[in-house]
Amino acid sequence: MPHDLRRPARTYTIRQLCLEFKCTPRALRFYEDKGLLNPARDGMNRVYSYQDRGRLVLILRGKRVGLSLSEIGEILDLYEADESGAAQAAKSLKKFQERIVALEQQKKDIDDAIAQLQTGVSAMEKRLTETRPDLLPRADAYDQVLRHRLDGAEA
Repeated sequence: MPHDLRRPARTYTIRQLCLEFKCTPRALRFYEDKGLLNPARDGMNRVYSYQDRGRLVLILRGKRVGLSLSEIGEILDLYEADESGAAQAAKSLKKFQERIVALEQQKKDIDDAIAQLQTGVSAMEKRLTETRPDLLPRADAYDQVLRHRLDGAEA
């Protein structure tokens, strides 16, 4: 029987996958408990296949864009039923379009909240300038602390 190059026989340990994908063993066991991963066993050790690794890639991508684990499971299950990937692609397309709409609304909501906060900050700065200008440096120091925290979070 010829070796299928698309499905290498390579296996992975839980540690290897955790290091590669920067996740915890607990997360992989959780995905296993939810039926999203199904590693083989070698005694007490989990042995992940190339297919398990691919499923993990899809799980993490799905989570990153905000899909629920049940939605991710539906997409993964479709691949098992139809290896051509057509049903999976159709389901994924629908889910992705729904997430785009939801994320665009969240972005609008965030932009609106920022605009409201900026208006409030301007009004408070104006009021403090007129009534208690001595308090403004503290507000500026607070702003610098927040900016430092945000810059640290982005790094």
